[in-house]
Amino acid sequence: MAYKSMGFVGGGRVTRILLEGLNRKKMLPPAVVVSDASGEALQKLKEKFPKIQTAEGDNTKPAAQDLVFLALHPPAVGGVLAEIKGSMNPGAVLVSLAPRFTVKALSEALGGFDRIVRMIPNAPSFVGEGYNPVAYGPGITREEKEKLSKLFKKLGDCPEVDEDKLEAYAIITAMGPTYLWFQLFELFELGKSFGLTEKQAWKGIKKMLKGAVETVDESGLTPEEMMDLVPVKPLGEDEAMIRNAYRTKLTGLYQKLKG
Repeated sequence: MAYKSMGFVGGGRVTRILLEGLNRKKMLPPAVVVSDASGEALQKLKEKFPKIQTAEGDNTKPAAQDLVFLALHPPAVGGVLAEIKGSMNPGAVLVSLAPRFTVKALSEALGGFDRIVRMIPNAPSFVGEGYNPVAYGPGITREEKEKLSKLFKKLGDCPEVDEDKLEAYAIITAMGPTYLWFQLFELFELGKSFGLTEKQAWKGIKKMLKGAVETVDESGLTPEEMMDLVPVKPLGEDEAMIRNAYRTKLTGLYQKLKG
């Protein structure tokens, strides 16, 4: 096992995703400590992962582990960093999963601690199919990077990217599944209402998605030419509204994350 202990500061959705993904690959160490202000959130995690230790309202306990995941929304990060500053072991590694806070800002808030990594995970990490871009801080050695990469790859792809690209990935890949899933589930329900079995509906949707992506990769067509391959567009009148929603809401969120 690469790390003898892991800590998760924050017991919300992203922690559940990473715990599940690592647990499926049998990569959780003997000691896993999770903190959160919500006892209910911790209880739900404990029911799913009985071997973890929980620390309600005490972020210093997970911060004292070998590998520490900072799994918080950006507004909560600053206060928690001040809280855990004196608890980090000098040889530990901090993996921040939050956009907006740079390695430099994290290091300064932790009194110069520089063994810091930033990762932007997405939900398919739950089943080991994530796309989780990573930026390593200057305090991470080549050997440490190799060890971390081996662990991260259990969750899916973990390309090393420039740190200033991470907020873009937060919008495109981390939040991306939410833009698609509700549409897939709607198609699934419609398929059943039209007389398809659940198996038939879901197989058709999966094959359609795979084929659509491969057409983008392999056809050599422009976006306009691809869209023109299908003569009937039942949602054509709504496309402008949908495109506008993407461009205005997601651009606004990106600008907010970049500060």
